[in-house]
Amino acid sequence: MKPEKQTTHFRGRIISLTTDDVRLPNGHLASLEVVHHPGGAAAVAIDAQERVCLLRQYRYVADGWLWELPAGKLEPGEPPLLTAQRELIEEAGVRAQEWRSLGSYLSSPGIFTEVLHLFLATGIEPAATAHEQAEVIEVHWVPFAQACEWAQSGEIPDGKTAMGLIRARYARECGDGPAAGA
Repeated sequence: MKPEKQTTHFRGRIISLTTDDVRLPNGHLASLEVVHHPGGAAAVAIDAQERVCLLRQYRYVADGWLWELPAGKLEPGEPPLLTAQRELIEEAGVRAQEWRSLGSYLSSPGIFTEVLHLFLATGIEPAATAHEQAEVIEVHWVPFAQACEWAQSGEIPDGKTAMGLIRARYARECGDGPAAGA
């Protein structure tokens, strides 16, 4: 759906903010504030010891430290699987031999255009990290079952991480789901 009118209020390094005048399916013309984001990808990396890679990362906006999956924003023209592979190497210092799509989800569809793509990564081997200066990250390997409990209990409040862990557990238990890159 295209807006009848779009006014840009801000264009930054990653996001832009617009007001879109949109004709809704019921015929009403609504003026909606929209945060445009390129989207992102995250990796649920599980090693041979049944541990998942979680980053303990400082997040200014969240006012402290969060447990998160290795993840990052899509670069222009970059497929989500390549984003997940790149971020796993850069942030966690590992690469994976096998990749499986866990689908995507909308982080906050009432205001954000961001779509997050989730992947299960196995066959883990070492690689060189490349943290950005603006990233404060600790890499941890947590028992997968414990991380899933944290996601269910709310100890992990980050949406992509909780969703990724829950979908990975389901995919591993049920053995079905889309193939990598789907």
